[in-house]
Amino acid sequence: MARKLLLPALASLLLSSCFKNDYHEFAHEDASAFSEIASIKVGGEGAAEITAYDPSTKKLFVVTNSGGATKIDVLDFSTPSLPSPIGFIDISSFGGGVNSVAVNDGHVAAAVEGFQKTDNGKVVVFKTSDYSVVKQITVGALPDMITYSPDGKFILTANEGEPNDLYTIDPLGTVSIISVKDDYAASTIDFSSFEPQLASLKAKGLRVFGPGASLAQDLEPEYITIDHNSKQAWVSLQENNAIARIDIRARKITAIFPLGFKNYNIDATAIDPSDRDNTIALAKWPAYGMYQPDAIAVFEDRGIPYLFTANEGDAREYKGFSEMGRVKDLKLDPAAFPDASIKQDAKLGRLNVTKTMGNKDGDDELEELYSLGARSFSVWNGWNGQLVFDSRNELEKKCIEASYYDDGRSDDKGVEPEGIVLGVVGKKLIAFVGMERADAVALYDVSKPASPAFIKLLKSGDAPEGLTFIHAKESPIKKSLLVVSSENDGVIKVYSVN
Repeated sequence: MARKLLLPALASLLLSSCFKNDYHEFAHEDASAFSEIASIKVGGEGAAEITAYDPSTKKLFVVTNSGGATKIDVLDFSTPSLPSPIGFIDISSFGGGVNSVAVNDGHVAAAVEGFQKTDNGKVVVFKTSDYSVVKQITVGALPDMITYSPDGKFILTANEGEPNDLYTIDPLGTVSIISVKDDYAASTIDFSSFEPQLASLKAKGLRVFGPGASLAQDLEPEYITIDHNSKQAWVSLQENNAIARIDIRARKITAIFPLGFKNYNIDATAIDPSDRDNTIALAKWPAYGMYQPDAIAVFEDRGIPYLFTANEGDAREYKGFSEMGRVKDLKLDPAAFPDASIKQDAKLGRLNVTKTMGNKDGDDELEELYSLGARSFSVWNGWNGQLVFDSRNELEKKCIEASYYDDGRSDDKGVEPEGIVLGVVGKKLIAFVGMERADAVALYDVSKPASPAFIKLLKSGDAPEGLTFIHAKESPIKKSLLVVSSENDGVIKVYSVN
């Protein structure tokens, strides 16, 4: 999108979604007016994970792994207030499960894991009109997220490469870059070139901790975002607490940015770490959070790509290896933690932390405590990985005020921000942040990426997993829409600017 087409308030912004039309006619829209216009249940637990919208057919494609079925449900979305099922695409013959979908130019691409999740997966491309297969492409192990580049020339997948349950097989974490115009030729790239930098990256906070794993095996790509000109991509490495940058045309990973840690021992980042204190009370505690983002989105301002992350957190919990423990069950260094009462359930004792970090002197005691996720969303500089903004504990405060906060999750990851998507609404750039354990979506004005401003909360279904923003220009009703899919109850909710 050329700068001359942008609204004055966003004159220097370039969105990764690369809107190609003049949106002045929708400048009157106000994000604070978003409200629910539809709700539809498409299945039970595991249904309604991820959605993608095709404006050419006015269909909504929905990832469903529920009741023994693995499929893409298809909804008629021509009337967003009355979405209705019109069919499905059976994925069972292609692999062990469909994890993500993306739409472009009359095609829907699905990320499908292998029948054994440690085997290579595939991308299957279908026509959105009649669901016929266009192409099957082999990619890395466990493709967990898929996206088209804004120009439609590339499909990228984040191949997580998770180990098996016994941790005896640990595939490489990879990213596949598929050239659509070259008959879907695929290049799958890994992180082996960074092995010589392992020590320096770990010193900066990169987590590499799987038993016997190399750097290339340990890194687990989770989610991808691509810049407006389809040249650079960024992938979140959730378990590793990092983001990697990718040169798409060179098929090369060019940088890894360890994200560091969040200090919970200051007022601005206070948390409630207990589900057994009979109250919701944010307070300072001697512990850290690891950002560990799931979803990631990008937009550019004056040549700087700003990365927006939903800092969910994720643990490695397998039969062959488990990293987690509750503070009350761990040995703490009395010099670092002189107040032994913090191990009480009503204090820090219930907090789940990793056992792989915090032992600074090599004995059998922890001098520092690191919990999963940061209970926030953040903004990072995509060129150097520096933190630009963090919402601190505002998401949790807003959920507490709205009575959306689930105190039963205080000992884990709080509200668990999992999804984030950006969209232009009226004259403002809006971030929509899905919180899995609050069953809510927070709206922020992020026109100034260093100082986002809270707008409102929207109540969602149980455990919102996927967020899809549809700009008014592509909307069937010429109003901006937000589609939220929730995996625990299989419910899709639709919101519109009213």
